[in-house]
Amino acid sequence: MVDIQDRAASAAPAAGDDVLLRVEHLTKSFVAKSSVFGKPLSYVSAVDDVSFTIRRGEVFGLVGESGCGKTTVGRMIAGLIAPTSGTITFDGRDITALSPRERRALSRDIQLVFQDPYASLDPRMTVSEIISEPIVAHGLLPADQIPGRVAELLELVGLSPSMATRYPHEFSGGQRQRIGIARALAPKPKLIICDEAVSALDVSVQAQVLNLLQDLKERLGFAYLFIAHGLNVVKHVSDRVGVMYLGKLMEISEGNDLYRYPLCPYTQALLSAIPSVDPTVRRKRIILEGDVPSPIDPAPGCRFASRCYAKVGACEVVFPELRPIGADGGHEVACHRYDGLDSVERARELAEELQTGMARAPYGRGAGETNAIPATAAPQEDPAA
Repeated sequence: MVDIQDRAASAAPAAGDDVLLRVEHLTKSFVAKSSVFGKPLSYVSAVDDVSFTIRRGEVFGLVGESGCGKTTVGRMIAGLIAPTSGTITFDGRDITALSPRERRALSRDIQLVFQDPYASLDPRMTVSEIISEPIVAHGLLPADQIPGRVAELLELVGLSPSMATRYPHEFSGGQRQRIGIARALAPKPKLIICDEAVSALDVSVQAQVLNLLQDLKERLGFAYLFIAHGLNVVKHVSDRVGVMYLGKLMEISEGNDLYRYPLCPYTQALLSAIPSVDPTVRRKRIILEGDVPSPIDPAPGCRFASRCYAKVGACEVVFPELRPIGADGGHEVACHRYDGLDSVERARELAEELQTGMARAPYGRGAGETNAIPATAAPQEDPAA
């Protein structure tokens, strides 16, 4: 039987070469309206100047509201959508504009786990055919070794090898997602893109699948791009987290630091919306008022400025650059509030002052103050707490 872990060693970080994926200034615009002659009249800015890296063996969480562009980022990395501009470097190789033959070969190293476990599996194929499809497509094993490989993969994701002859309609949603994970593991990838991989599952099943993904990462050594809209889910699995809003990256940080010291006002608002499991804890909620700006020809300045409770004059003029705070560069934020700050400690103090000021001013501060907080953005008691 083929050893499924024989590629784990190659996925381990090499000295000075621990970056597996590098995304630089990635942009994607879709045509929103065309003339009768097919000339584009307006565009939807789905992803705008996004840059980040994923290290070998790392779980990078990409989180944000629905429609923020996180799935589009994942599809561009997987080669399902061509970027408008920017570069994607995978394992030291620019994969932005590969030929169909080269992209087909690359798909062995970059695999997807889709959101809907019902729509992502062909109902006319058996489980064995579904899992072995990438093995056959890439010619990885002789035909007589494929059944053993399928049995091994089923055991790896917590299913019985006897299920190989069944069809997808005979399984529950959680079991189907396990089959999808086994299919992604079949060609021994270096990067797996999980696009809302647990959002369609029950909460109890979500926990089981998340634990499975964590166990597989530790055993096999590959990396994840984990796309989700729930910060509580991302916290459970991610080493680093990037927060997106309306096509822009607002903040990137190590997972624990992001949850303990959120700097961007948008990240603070997202974290305040996570329900508490302790009924005795009364959490202050940051209620964002106003509508999300249109992604069609967006106005200059920060995309979050129209809903931000801590904006300054520059926010509506120019979008703040995503830049590191501190010498180690482990925490990056795109916010004019932190312009000129090079100390992580001072940035955390400023972020705490903003949140504390909100808690002490439920009706807003004086209109004459430069950092006045609108009454509509004041924190409110969580009725569910």
